[in-house]
Amino acid sequence: MVTRIWQLAKHFGDDRRRVLAEAGVDPATLDLLSVLRRSGPPYTMSTRDLAGHSLVTAGAISQRVARAERDNLVTRRPAPGRSRAVLVELTPAGHELVERTVDRVLAREAQLLERLGPERREALAELLRELLDDVQDELKVQGVSHVGHEGLDQPGHG
Repeated sequence: MVTRIWQLAKHFGDDRRRVLAEAGVDPATLDLLSVLRRSGPPYTMSTRDLAGHSLVTAGAISQRVARAERDNLVTRRPAPGRSRAVLVELTPAGHELVERTVDRVLAREAQLLERLGPERREALAELLRELLDDVQDELKVQGVSHVGHEGLDQPGHG
């Protein structure tokens, strides 16, 4: 059973990377934009908070921000009253890209799961949530929010 779960994860991951490539965004950039979007208006966070929410190092977040800033998806500015802190803000172009991309990912994943039908998708989602919680408890790990998963806890997407 675990092998089948790994195989499905690989297939879904490969397909998601293909969808993201077609949309012109890489998973790391989508993660950055998604974290900013989930923060709510004014869609601004410090680089330190971004690194914490993305579960990456300060260096990795700095690289992600630099790429996104180059593409006009975010802006950077010094944090008022904090000498070395930097604030990152989602631009309108970044907001539009994350919304459009998440919609594409959700639509594609719904397409891949539609053969199960609504009741079976809901049952599977509940079983997977239960299994994930149990395994995380057993292994003493915390849940991790993954790239572009906002809204994905709906039946058929969790």
